[in-house]
Amino acid sequence: MNARSLRFPAATLAVAAVVVALEGVTTLLLGVYVAVQTVIGSPSDYTTSVAVAAFGVLVGAGLLWVVRGLYTAERWSRAPGVVTQIFLIPLSITLLQSDRLAMGIPLIIAAVVGIVALLAPPTTRALYGDDADPRS
Repeated sequence: MNARSLRFPAATLAVAAVVVALEGVTTLLLGVYVAVQTVIGSPSDYTTSVAVAAFGVLVGAGLLWVVRGLYTAERWSRAPGVVTQIFLIPLSITLLQSDRLAMGIPLIIAAVVGIVALLAPPTTRALYGDDADPRS
């Protein structure tokens, strides 16, 4: 890989990709953690533990797929990224209201930065090209 292949068409697209990548890796790792704890521990409800682990792994893998789409400037990749950020805002507010500041504050910052970066005009131009220009 050369330096040219690592360039993003817009800085905001790079920021969005990094934010979604962090969310994807975190979700994937938490899913794996739950899976490991399910196997080595004694969960009160095995079926629910397996379902939560599978959900975490699948969502994390899906977010990393979205990151690939952002990296290659695919049009489809913005919608799932924006939906993820929208879901994270009420989740982070719930964490803040539950006095889980260590989780809620970074999560709301990531969600706001992610949605702003995904909806920024340079990102729109990078993903949609001339189709994004209302004057054309």
